[in-house]
Amino acid sequence: MAAKFDHLTEVDSCSENKKKSTAEKVKKCAKPTPGATMGGCAFDGSQIVLLPVGDAAHLIHGPATCVSQNWNNRGSRNLHGQYYKMGFSTDVTEMDVVFGGEKKITDKCVEIAARYPVKAIFVYTTCVTAMIGDDVPTACKKAAELTGISVIPVESPGFIGNKNFGNKIAGDALLEYVIGTQEPEKTTEYDINIIGDYNIAGELWQMMPIFRELGINVLSSLTGGTSFDEIAYAHRAKCTLVICSKALLTLAEGLKRKYGIPFAEGSFYGLGEIEKTLLSVADMLDSEELRGRIHTYVERKNAETLADIAPYTALLKGKKVFVYTGGVKSWSTIYQLEELGMDVIGTSTRKSTEQDIEKIREHFEGTQKMLLEKGDGRILLGVLEKEKADLLLAGGRNMYTSIKGRYPFVDVNQERIHGYAGYTGMVELAKQLAYTLTSPVWEVARRKAPWE
Repeated sequence: MAAKFDHLTEVDSCSENKKKSTAEKVKKCAKPTPGATMGGCAFDGSQIVLLPVGDAAHLIHGPATCVSQNWNNRGSRNLHGQYYKMGFSTDVTEMDVVFGGEKKITDKCVEIAARYPVKAIFVYTTCVTAMIGDDVPTACKKAAELTGISVIPVESPGFIGNKNFGNKIAGDALLEYVIGTQEPEKTTEYDINIIGDYNIAGELWQMMPIFRELGINVLSSLTGGTSFDEIAYAHRAKCTLVICSKALLTLAEGLKRKYGIPFAEGSFYGLGEIEKTLLSVADMLDSEELRGRIHTYVERKNAETLADIAPYTALLKGKKVFVYTGGVKSWSTIYQLEELGMDVIGTSTRKSTEQDIEKIREHFEGTQKMLLEKGDGRILLGVLEKEKADLLLAGGRNMYTSIKGRYPFVDVNQERIHGYAGYTGMVELAKQLAYTLTSPVWEVARRKAPWE
């Protein structure tokens, strides 16, 4: 099975490209050691990409416990359906391990299609069903014939790789089985795809007004806030914008290779990054008229946003913050924080690619700012104390570490309930940072006990 996905690590834009020399590679897609993938295996990664498709059912072909791996633990939002909040399982048992569980796939797909008006069913292979050799693609093909809807196999058992590799497998499944199977009702000269945004806390909805006001039509979003049909006609877009997802560069490369759609990477975190990203879209669409509209629009929105955040930047200016997150957020949030007047004393490089790390190094060049590869709670608290940090920006799992050290904390990972993308997201981030820093609870928490 691993050989089937070798092409996913050989694209030119992948920093883990197998064609590079050993010295240039970082083993981000290497086979993990047992136990190392808890909460971050390929199965988990594939669901991160596909679960946001709200009008499709997601059937886990494995033991019932596998359903809880990624169910409802991310803040993705969707107006096209709520089936991503439902857990479906074939409930593989010991008898299925002995005699095979392929029939359960067809039976469950027929049952789901009869009970729910879903547009499609994604069927995920798990460790157990991969090891017993169940032919999931054939079972899905039979289920599609019986139900009359698309049934897509996603062969991403946990043991095959880490979370990033699972993202790539999911993108490959979309390219092979979904994209190109339908046609849009109409197209425009400014149709684009957005890849890599999962509409966490509604962040896609913070970006959409920007595109609408500029006359850019988001034909398909892969996969946040999207419908199955929108993904199916993504091949008709004029260009692709990859937002904050190195893993799905393989999907963007696939669209370019198969349909000739150019792509660029971008970010909507920070005023400067928004402008650069929009201009890259104008470049791909080769439109000077659009470029002119973007300059006018950005100038106006920057002025409005700076006025909106002014009350908060007065409170944030000069405050020291440490960013402990991973991937693209390890550098994209730095720009936002610095635009708010904060002093970023360092960032982590967990799950970051070589390109991410290089971008951080270039930005920090000539300073004493820290790059922390990984560290437990003790190390993290030591850094905060040594650098006299005022605030920690991290994921939810570090919240209790922060509270233990009596440091203000703001969540920026997938569990968050506030979106920080685009212009409205910039204002929201400033607001949440200011509210957190000025909360009276920290003064009380740092006060000595009466008996001390």
